[in-house]
Amino acid sequence: MRMMRIDEALRAGRYPNCSTLAAEIEVVPKTIQRDIEFMRDQMGLPIAYDAARRGYYYTEPVENLPNVKISEAELMALLVAQKALEQYRGTTFEEPLKFAFEKLLSRMPDMVEVSLESVRQAVSFRPFAPSSKTDMKRFAAVSKAVLESRELTFNYRKLADDQPMRRRVQPYTLACINNQWYVIGHDIDRGAKRTFAIPRMSQVRVTARRFERPADFSLEKHLGGSFGVFTAEGDHRIRIAFDPWATRLVNERFWHHSQVIEKAADGSSVLELRLASFEEIERWILSWGAHAEVLEPLELRGRVAAAGRAIARRNGGSAGR
Repeated sequence: MRMMRIDEALRAGRYPNCSTLAAEIEVVPKTIQRDIEFMRDQMGLPIAYDAARRGYYYTEPVENLPNVKISEAELMALLVAQKALEQYRGTTFEEPLKFAFEKLLSRMPDMVEVSLESVRQAVSFRPFAPSSKTDMKRFAAVSKAVLESRELTFNYRKLADDQPMRRRVQPYTLACINNQWYVIGHDIDRGAKRTFAIPRMSQVRVTARRFERPADFSLEKHLGGSFGVFTAEGDHRIRIAFDPWATRLVNERFWHHSQVIEKAADGSSVLELRLASFEEIERWILSWGAHAEVLEPLELRGRVAAAGRAIARRNGGSAGR
């Protein structure tokens, strides 16, 4: 605990300075300088510098280091950051994230570290980072290409295809959407932006060819009309009615930036969205079963009805077996 070591040196009347303390604690002098300024300005300790002795000292007796106030919200934010870091263990992001978090904690008073440990069970995350060794190797290659602006080549199998196809891509960004990692960039052979699910990539190779990421690229703009990751050029006004049971769940989350929820006196509601395509919203509506009804457009209503009939046929046919 650096501040405790600094306090001990000051109490002992050793007139320590930043260089001597840095050598003793094994940090750089600037870190000690920041700690002393924090102890003096934020903790209110009577620290002064003696030019003749070239060191710091207490101008009056100090019995104990005072507690530094930190709000519950600030403590919880640190705890969330610590837990989030655990999800990237084994990936290419583990070391830089760990270093950044430790650097942040080094600027905080010692009591924060103790508090974090004592309440570490208060927050948990379900893993969404790559888990297998193959996934981590692939993830590391893709993230390297994104960070260094290098072209990628890889085999990619779309869900509807039997065989993978070779792709050449300028990767703009990594995105974790609905607990799945994607890379979004410019598909060179197709001359358009495309989104690729990292688990469906294979034989990934980072090339030596560099590219310049477009200054006007925005992930928010790119996925603006999407309910997830699927992009299209359409513009559809979608209205979905939910019964009171589903309404309570729908109201608990933010689903899309365009959403408008109209609540009725009986507890039901209507969710309105503006989306570019039907693919992802159709599957989402079906997940609600009989608790949701598509009001418009008619095309989406027909697609959901047809999918529902197909589900009923498949399940009805297997029920008697």
